[in-house]
Amino acid sequence: MEPAKQPKPIEPALLAIDGRSISVTFRRHAKARRLVLRLSRDRSGVIVTLPPRVGRKEALDFAQRSSNWIAERLAAEPAARPVVAGSTILLRGEEHRIVQSGSRRGTVNLQDDAILVAGDAAHLERRLVDWLKVEARHDLVRASEAYAMAMGVKFHRLTVRDQKSRWGSCSSDGTLSYSWRLVLAPPFVLDYVAAHEVAHLKHMNHGRQYWRLVLTHCPHAARAKTWLKQHGARLHAYAAGP
Repeated sequence: MEPAKQPKPIEPALLAIDGRSISVTFRRHAKARRLVLRLSRDRSGVIVTLPPRVGRKEALDFAQRSSNWIAERLAAEPAARPVVAGSTILLRGEEHRIVQSGSRRGTVNLQDDAILVAGDAAHLERRLVDWLKVEARHDLVRASEAYAMAMGVKFHRLTVRDQKSRWGSCSSDGTLSYSWRLVLAPPFVLDYVAAHEVAHLKHMNHGRQYWRLVLTHCPHAARAKTWLKQHGARLHAYAAGP
């Protein structure tokens, strides 16, 4: 029996709203009954979810008719936060000062409530983000391995990227992918996202058995979901490159 064919990706679009170019990403969902519009995680664009029989043109028209809503939501979002010496950034849910320290290249260190970044100011953001990605990977590997053992599953590999539309994902080949920005959130939030994705290694859906598995091993899931809903936009507001 041949595997079911995956639907072809729908070409994204751009909308001009209040002088800004807003990206529009389309996602078809087999269980969707109507068009649904939401902001992307990083607030740089919108995502339109399409029912099976709705085409790209109708979905784009829907997004265009929602221009006022998009403009209002974007205006209410947190302003971009510069990643420069003297500013602050979250790390594991705690505010830390960014300090340019010394000239020795490539070193980043924690000292109380400060993150010390050595080297030229022009490279500070890149060095800090690279360091945060390493920290994120360390935390995510540890959490994912713990949940995989507890749930009786194994993952193939783990990647850490700057995912724009989701905090994590699990592919059919057992690859777990996460946003490095999770290391900015409190540890219980990163922990929940790891549990959420590892559980997909056993249930590639969001059915009752899936949620029973998640909640059995991660009782603070609801608290973490609420935190991301309330504060997730702030994690993407830091003006750090991918």
